[in-house]
Amino acid sequence: MTLAQLKSRVRSGEIDTVIVGIPDPFGRLVGKRFRADYFLKSVVAHGTHGCNYLLTVNMEMDPLDGFQVASWDAGFGDFEMRPDLDTLRALPWQLGAVLVLCDFLRPDGSLVDEAPRSVLRRQLDRLRTAGMTCFCASELEFYLFNQTFHDAYTRGYRDLQPSSDYRIDYHLMHPTRDEPLMRALRNGMTTARVPVESSKGEWSRGQHEVNFTYAEPLPMADMHVVFKQGVKEIVEPFGKSVTFMAKYAPGEAGNSCHVHMSLWKGGKNLFWDPKAAGGGKPGGGSKLFRQFLGGLMKYSPELCLFYGPTINSYKRYQPGSWAPTRMAWSTDNRTCGFRVVGNGNSYRPENRMPGADANPYLTFAAMLAAGFAGIDEDLDCGPAYVGNAYIDPKLTRLPSSLREASDLFHGSRMARSAFGDAVVDFYVHHARLEQDAFANAVTDWEKQRYFERI
Repeated sequence: MTLAQLKSRVRSGEIDTVIVGIPDPFGRLVGKRFRADYFLKSVVAHGTHGCNYLLTVNMEMDPLDGFQVASWDAGFGDFEMRPDLDTLRALPWQLGAVLVLCDFLRPDGSLVDEAPRSVLRRQLDRLRTAGMTCFCASELEFYLFNQTFHDAYTRGYRDLQPSSDYRIDYHLMHPTRDEPLMRALRNGMTTARVPVESSKGEWSRGQHEVNFTYAEPLPMADMHVVFKQGVKEIVEPFGKSVTFMAKYAPGEAGNSCHVHMSLWKGGKNLFWDPKAAGGGKPGGGSKLFRQFLGGLMKYSPELCLFYGPTINSYKRYQPGSWAPTRMAWSTDNRTCGFRVVGNGNSYRPENRMPGADANPYLTFAAMLAAGFAGIDEDLDCGPAYVGNAYIDPKLTRLPSSLREASDLFHGSRMARSAFGDAVVDFYVHHARLEQDAFANAVTDWEKQRYFERI
């Protein structure tokens, strides 16, 4: 939706509310709702403001100590929320409403470096300086349940009923039960400028996957966060709920966020070389591709905090779980962290490490930063792996906990060079506070194990 189209629809009375949102460090959208006429009169030209504590709260919205970007000592002032009018979109599931996403700005007009959109923008600046563009796409998986969010909450998230009675990967019959909802989701998202290619049943009971049409990284990240919030809003009237937790239950598959990425110039995919030999056929990965993938292979363990940002993330990385556990790349091998697919302009690596709980702005930024490092250092990805990467002890393993991932990120020279000390320290501090909160929690597992028998 253009600004002119918004003005026309406001005049006609079709639109009366503008939701102004900004992604927080967890990838949640926070913000305000404006009367549409006031948004056009004031916010378009001057922006609005939000308390800078939004970057330093936990999931419960508790302000946390120890951050440089905002604190009690500094009084928790405001940052400007500057609307990015390129993100204007109708929300057909909300009556009379449109959404616009924002960037956080300091009083001098500069980006707040620690904000997720800013982290990605910095990597895109480097991409433009190199004269290249990037296309990417994320594939999101989620579980669908036959209880509302409120009902799930009152149950303590126990004994929820998945929307299918058995595993439905690629099934066409059983997912028909949910087709009225999934059809509303596909069509509503496409109207909201989140073009959906397809939806399908996934491996576990009640699990679904939705694939988006590829785009450049910032619009794709925007679509990703709009999708996650929109799905939660769309399912509620159907009496359903969803979760994007990386690992919902011990015996079920995790929720992945597979990311496909390629670099382009002059309408051509720079990752493809028609003269290269690939699998006994002409055509394969270019030198740039091998450098980029080499960077991803070398630095992804150090950047795993941006692929798995929660305590729960690391419970997804289990052998035989469809989530990777060790660093390897191969052609169309789902046991590896990177699966290379396509040919010609569709040739690209699929990063299988991020979970559905990942913040897409940070995930895309991490992949670009690692790839740039591979180019700068003239790395090579080595030969394609053959076999079952789950059981090969020679391969570098991924971090096994949020603590390990945050320690690797904290000590990464590459991350500090790519993102800056302020950004690295900010996200490490978030992770360590989350780890401390979990360490102080008493879980159901502990009660079940120790209450009577210890």
